[in-house]
Amino acid sequence: MDSPHSEVTGAAIRAEGFGLKGPRGWAFRGVSVDAAPGSLVAVAGPSGSGRTCLLLALTGRMKPAEGWARVADHQLPRRMAAVRRISALGQVPGVSELDPAFTVAEHLRERVMLRRRYDGSLRALLRSPARRRAESRTLIDEALAGAGLDLGSLPKAGRTSVRDLERLEALRLSVALALIQRPRLLAVDDTDMKLSDGERKAAWALLRSLADAGTTVLAVCSEAPAEADITVTTEPGAEDGATNEEGAADAFATTGSA
Repeated sequence: MDSPHSEVTGAAIRAEGFGLKGPRGWAFRGVSVDAAPGSLVAVAGPSGSGRTCLLLALTGRMKPAEGWARVADHQLPRRMAAVRRISALGQVPGVSELDPAFTVAEHLRERVMLRRRYDGSLRALLRSPARRRAESRTLIDEALAGAGLDLGSLPKAGRTSVRDLERLEALRLSVALALIQRPRLLAVDDTDMKLSDGERKAAWALLRSLADAGTTVLAVCSEAPAEADITVTTEPGAEDGATNEEGAADAFATTGSA
């Protein structure tokens, strides 16, 4: 992939005895991970087994209750904010979702504007409007290329509403939005949900290509693919009352931040 994403140094992920407890009980416990930079890590398990909570905890969005984890050089939970700065979320229902009323282009422009506002240097803010527009266009083009989303193939190109996207197209858009942040760790929830066999294959090929280009990818799924370097399996029925996937939003509101 001939873009700045090919120069990304992914974040190593290591965890031992990692667990998170929310208002309804333990979401997951005893999780161990040892993933090198640029790995494709599948978090596999049935709905209600704490998959989403694990994804959010490893990206610094939820506070663990036991064990330890390190993402790049950042220890969790002590440096949750630092982990959030180097990670980005693709689709995560209830946390990071596409707005069905927005067009594809509106989503892309908004994400670039947010990146410039919160992550841009003073020097970047002082550049001429024409130069900023050109840099924004380049950033969007690179993110779209990385996500494999061709605006020309959409019914109304960039003016296509999110509600009119196919499931795989929506997944690619959510990945493109995350790539605008140029993360070292990309996290995607429900990767294989409601996809045909062919679409599922294309989705995993996309995530595999991003990992091969250097970004560490953490992907929740119901069944781990052959493309994954590492599979972390979550089990339903954790001690003290398991949370289900709907309970993840409650635990997130209590223990984490976006």
